[in-house]
Amino acid sequence: MVESQAPHDSAFVDFRCKVRNSELLTAAVTKLLRDIRFTGRLSVVVQNGTILKSGYEEGYFTRRDERRLT
Repeated sequence: MVESQAPHDSAFVDFRCKVRNSELLTAAVTKLLRDIRFTGRLSVVVQNGTILKSGYEEGYFTRRDERRLT
């Protein structure tokens, strides 16, 4: 039984690394966000591996917050 869980555990570790390293978006989406100079929050709701809902909130960060990030 432990062997059948190993691929699942490995996939979850890979997922956590992608989240931690901000590698969740494809290069194409990242380029679009950069091209439109998007500043805000993206949200995705996932259940059982299927995207249920996604959305965005523009203007989430203020100038003061931007200085803290750099």
